[in-house]
Amino acid sequence: MTDPITREHVIAALDQVLDPELHRSIVALGMVGSVEVEGSRVAITIKLTVAGCPLKAEIQRRVSEAVAVLPGVEGVQVGLDTMTDEERAGVRESIIGGPRKDSPFTAESRTKVILVASGKGGVGKSSITCNLAVALAARGHSVGLLDADVYGYSIPRMMGATQQPVMLDDLIIPVESHGVRLMSIGFMTADDNPVIWRGPMLHKALTSFVTEVFWDEPDVLLVDLPPGTGDVSLSLAQLLPAAHVLVVTTPQLTAQRVARRAAAMADRVELPVIGVVENMSWFVAPDTGQRYEVFSGGAGAALAADLGVPLLGQVPLESDVARAGDDGLPVVAARPDSPAGQALAEIARVVGESVGIPTTGTIPLAAG
Repeated sequence: MTDPITREHVIAALDQVLDPELHRSIVALGMVGSVEVEGSRVAITIKLTVAGCPLKAEIQRRVSEAVAVLPGVEGVQVGLDTMTDEERAGVRESIIGGPRKDSPFTAESRTKVILVASGKGGVGKSSITCNLAVALAARGHSVGLLDADVYGYSIPRMMGATQQPVMLDDLIIPVESHGVRLMSIGFMTADDNPVIWRGPMLHKALTSFVTEVFWDEPDVLLVDLPPGTGDVSLSLAQLLPAAHVLVVTTPQLTAQRVARRAAAMADRVELPVIGVVENMSWFVAPDTGQRYEVFSGGAGAALAADLGVPLLGQVPLESDVARAGDDGLPVVAARPDSPAGQALAEIARVVGESVGIPTTGTIPLAAG
């Protein structure tokens, strides 16, 4: 005979349920309101941190599934409420403590920060960044991705993220997609609206994205820099003093010369370059399998040799890479067995080892 269900049984089950944005137990966060047990039926009220929480359906599902498996439970009703200002302040205090004004990513931080740079636009830097983020997450790492390309933001679309970040008082909860925590100016502005800011506004926005976002100490934070060596790069060098730089180029020797400036910027602000990734290295004809070097030149190897750093990998030119990005599912997840998908996954492994991200169990990449 099954023992009667008690409130304590239900609370113990709910303690294993994590909030999908804060990654903390909903019991520890104070999100569990009333719990009523009548025979085999359980009614629970969950207090959302904000009204209209975009993940409320996911929270309801997690709560219902956690309680439904308890012996003797035959029905679960999950109602929703909203926290008071005082309760919300308590949540903020529990996850971050007092006010934070400085960057959490100091030399003492466990997070490895990688700035992905290029000397010019059009080399596929943002696509490389998204795929590395998803591939590292698939290897079991916790990953943050900051879209610092303020004028040419593209990360939200490439990552298939459409929801708005949740504000917890003055704390911004990043959007999560494909297991990666994201922040971009694209979440704060209407699609296709231009960002017309001078340097001081840029610095203020970037400071907010570093200091006011609940990154939660990920294993790695990837930062998609804008092309060139302007205000954004200088601001982030100040905010992220322990960062490493990854330079992306294409095979043309002209691209190498321009990318060299991004490396020179890193040297000027005393940030180490960990290596070079060459994108669009060659094209393989799908009908014959013949390999064509569309952009001949060998700039990736030449740049790496010039800088005295390794060429971390070469990514072939494939239409699936662009198509997957347009669909919001990076190619390492959409087509992991494709040549580009395999190359990017291997680059992610090498990059992780280069900056000393702890090795974890690999989680297979899968679309969805």
